[in-house]
Amino acid sequence: FPSHDTVAAPSATTNYDVITQVVQYYTTDATANFTLNFRGNSSISLASYMSIGQSVEVVLLVTNGATPYYPNAFQIDGSAVTPKWITGVAPTAGNANSVDVYTFTIVETAAATFTVFATQNKFA
Repeated sequence: FPSHDTVAAPSATTNYDVITQVVQYYTTDATANFTLNFRGNSSISLASYMSIGQSVEVVLLVTNGATPYYPNAFQIDGSAVTPKWITGVAPTAGNANSVDVYTFTIVETAAATFTVFATQNKFA
């Protein structure tokens, strides 16, 4: 299975390349909240990679120190998307001194139109 581990903290806009990554793991403490952009990869949009009715599930692991951060904005192919959270309420923070694990199920419901189902879980 394709996966990607990284030692760097997430950048201001963090790209998640769905074609090559099942798990994206940031092992260095996050230093700021960030935008998470789902895409096929740097040259293929997720909209062109997926077909209507298809879904993909990906996992993002974010390490936090004493000051926690989290993805506070979401995009697909650079366009804003609002995930539907398992609790019905989007998280408003990360969790201090832990690894936050986010799971996203992305469904293409129409041409270049997506529904994203999301969870946040704390591991400490």
